[in-house]
Amino acid sequence: MTAKDIHNHLSKLENDARLNVWHFALLTAILTLAARQKQSKTINVSRRKLMALSHIKTLPSYHKYLRELQELEIIKYIPSYHPGCKSEVELLV
Repeated sequence: MTAKDIHNHLSKLENDARLNVWHFALLTAILTLAARQKQSKTINVSRRKLMALSHIKTLPSYHKYLRELQELEIIKYIPSYHPGCKSEVELLV
């Protein structure tokens, strides 16, 4: 994923009044991981890494904004319950 791809994803959502700064922080963290992994659709994520990159400090807040991004059909979250495998996030926008 390039800087242009990241810009395109965020610009599609910048006028969405349903989103706040924490949604964008979490999205930016997901897009940062996508760029590091050179992925454009399906990104391997961990809760710890997403919370650190987005500066979200509490579990309830993290789960709230992740759930809302799923409900708004911006992302599809595929959890992994295996400690050795990371969860996946698919970008829908």
